[in-house]
Amino acid sequence: MASNTKLKNLRKLLKKQSERNKCRFTRARVYDIDYKDIATLQKMVSQQGKMYGRKRTGTRSNFQRKLKVAIKRARFMALLPYVGR
Repeated sequence: MASNTKLKNLRKLLKKQSERNKCRFTRARVYDIDYKDIATLQKMVSQQGKMYGRKRTGTRSNFQRKLKVAIKRARFMALLPYVGR
């Protein structure tokens, strides 16, 4: 009996961890990253204006490429700064 409850708790823990490790765009079921969504883009950019890497944000590679394009467009349209404050 005790091993069954331990196994169930372990499964719950692993499920929570795998949910946390997924890409934020995959979790939210976002397919296109919009350059006008400044709140999301600012979470992916440091104070110096550098884009965070995939290991830090947990973003999948195809979303990271879309994110790069969106950040560049937002900078060109003066919605995001090129350099930090």
